[in-house]
Amino acid sequence: MTVQAVSHDLVQGWIAYTSDRSGTFDIWLYRPLDGFNFQLTKGLGAEFSVPYWSPDGRRIAFIGVDNVVHLIDTVTLTVARIDQIEAYTLLDWSPDSQFLAYVKNGRMFIYDTFSHVSYSIPEPGASDVQWFPSGMELLFAAPDSNGNTQLFRIRTDGTDRRQVTRNTEGPLHNVRLSPDGTFALYTFPGASISIISTVDLASGTIYRLEGGPLAKNYFPTWSPDSKSIAYSATDFKESKYYSLIQIDSRTGQNQRTLAVSDCFATPVSWSPDGGKIAYLSGCSGVESANQIWIVDIREPKPMMVLSGGRVNALQWSPRVRVRENIFTSTVYRVSFPYPADWRPVSEERYEGPGGFFQVSAISAGNRIADVCHSEAFHPLMPYGSSPRITRVRIQNQEACFIFPSADQPAEMNKQAALIVRYPRPVQIGETFYNYFILWSDVNHIRQIGRRLSFL
Repeated sequence: MTVQAVSHDLVQGWIAYTSDRSGTFDIWLYRPLDGFNFQLTKGLGAEFSVPYWSPDGRRIAFIGVDNVVHLIDTVTLTVARIDQIEAYTLLDWSPDSQFLAYVKNGRMFIYDTFSHVSYSIPEPGASDVQWFPSGMELLFAAPDSNGNTQLFRIRTDGTDRRQVTRNTEGPLHNVRLSPDGTFALYTFPGASISIISTVDLASGTIYRLEGGPLAKNYFPTWSPDSKSIAYSATDFKESKYYSLIQIDSRTGQNQRTLAVSDCFATPVSWSPDGGKIAYLSGCSGVESANQIWIVDIREPKPMMVLSGGRVNALQWSPRVRVRENIFTSTVYRVSFPYPADWRPVSEERYEGPGGFFQVSAISAGNRIADVCHSEAFHPLMPYGSSPRITRVRIQNQEACFIFPSADQPAEMNKQAALIVRYPRPVQIGETFYNYFILWSDVNHIRQIGRRLSFL
């Protein structure tokens, strides 16, 4: 067996979006690389749901039906319901993807998504609470003693509260901290007139962006490198509203128009590598968008990538650098990636923080359904009393995932399985095997199994 270290760079990522294309509003995922599109949630979304990716690209937080904050794991599809808050409240993940920050009833909440324990910091009138990259401080907006909205920073334990701005121009909205933590942007004073400004958090210097012709600039968002801002700028011509998809530097003076949407305004989102922007269109004659478009900032030729149903929000997944090793077995004739910090226990089994995998082969009859059922419902019940079998195709071969039920024995360490028919039987010793089987913990079985290759 040989092991090869690689760095897997998820450049194109996924676009999470809110749509009613299935009849009710839910969160969907679209993969620009190959156009793969699927429904992530069922019956959990709402018209106002906005998806927020965790920095590790694994989970999505959103406010859904009944104003409940949901967390969904995009690998295991498990869902957690953690709180009930006002619609359109900003949700912000900590840099380590463990904590979620949000505002509720005049308090800033810090929720541990692993232990499901939270604490709060009292801050009347606070909004848009966000994490600094250090994970030790928070940025937020709140009124000062004169009622003017200011930006503040505070340590996560509630100490060392400091005012950043000296704003006298009225309310500040859509406060967003740059990814590198050095700048913040906001819009003011309201909805009918919405101007974008940025502030250098070290010096307090304010920069005002030129924006669109009507001073109606919405949904500003930072580029991954913190150097640029994309936004939607409303314009009006020939009795119709539409929006310009524009970008500018964080200090202004470098405005460019990349595309035009036929919507009054549209959310915008940067690709993980900062080279493209996704936005909504398809509002002609109706209030809601029904299309997702992508434009490359280096060669602006907008392209529609998805159409159908109403679409209200979207967010591209973050850039994630994942250290992986490649497991290659000349015995079992397979290859697949696994987390780089897992170590071999034997030639067939590797273990590490949070997971494991083990490989083997099966010699059985021609019907894969029978093979999967026999494994899932083994007399010793290794997957619990009611495991779930999901038929799939891997490398264009018949396959099935086996997921454990809630009563699986604890000593099985959340074991799940993947059985795949070999393209042609593999000889191991004196026996020919027609099925490969991979065991792994339920949190890794999908991501490992779907990238399985036969040698």
